[in-house]
Parts: sequence; structure tokens; C-alpha cells
Amino acid sequence: MRATTAFVWASVMAIAVTATAQTPATASASAALKQGWNSAKVNIRESATMMDEANYTFKPVDTVRTYGQILAHVAGAGYVFCSAAKGEKSPYEEDHFEKNATGKAAIVKAVNDAIAYCDSAYEAMTDVKAAETIDLPFGMGKGSRSFPLTINYGHFMEHYGNIVTYLRIKGMVPPSSRSR
Repeated sequence: MRATTAFVWASVMAIAVTATAQTPATASASAALKQGWNSAKVNIRESATMMDEANYTFKPVDTVRTYGQILAHVAGAGYVFCSAAKGEKSPYEEDHFEKNATGKAAIVKAVNDAIAYCDSAYEAMTDVKAAETIDLPFGMGKGSRSFPLTINYGHFMEHYGNIVTYLRIKGMVPPSSRSR
């Protein structure tokens, strides 16, 4: 997990630095963090709604999660990451929705509710708050308040990559590839 976390962290920081360098409106670390989150949540939210109910149980091979399980997992982990940044106990365990949300409607609701919960954490973030030391989730020790939010949107995008594959297999164009 540490190698994956380090890779995600490095990737997210590269994206944030690139975004900050290209857009004057993101001249702060907290603004870049929010920009990354806004992109990630749109991709996940649109992916959740565009797949039909029957394909929520689709998985390309037996050893991976179904489409619905990926989205449910992302929602649950989002609560854990964002609650740490907020300094709160997570209202849900990481695997709660994977175990309890069945069907498209329940999973879409879980995704939308997790996004709304995380929105408040990102919106409250300032550069000063971002540097505060907190207890990190998943036994990761201590770190900056911005770290779990960075990992959260990196995690959204990591699993969005899985979702893109599922959508393409089903002949669908992923949200990030469509004209906006």
C-alpha cells in the first residue's frame, strides 16, 4: 500500500503543480486541491449515472470488482478520507456501501452523498489549514490536513481509470472523453 500511496501522491502533486502553473485562478495549494477534486468528482458522478442498471454487476473478469462495487468502494473510502480532513469520525466504514448498497439507485445515492460530504471538506480548506498536522486515516500516521484530500481525489481518479475500461468494453464513451 505504501508504494501505491507514494505513487498516487506523486501523481496528484504533479497534476496539482501543472494545473497551478497553467491557471492563474489556482495560485494557491488549496485552490489546486479544489480544482483536482472538482474534476475527479464530475467524472465519477457522471460515470455512476450513465451506466444502466443491468451493467452495475458487470466485471470483465472474475477477479475484479463489479462496476457497482467500484463506485460503492470509492464512496466509502471518500467518507474516510474526507472525515479525517474534517477532523471527524467517519459516518461510514470504507466497505460499508460495497457491503450494503445494492442496485444502481442505492450506489448512485451513496456516490452523490459522499461527494456532498467531501465537498464541504474541500471548500473549507485554506492554505493555512492544509498545512495543519492531523491523524491520517487507514493507520497512515500523522500528516498534513491536505494529504487525505489529495489521496481522496487521486483515489477517485485511480478508480475512474478502472471505470473507463468497463465503459469502453460496453461501447460507451467515458465522461472525460466527451465534449463538454
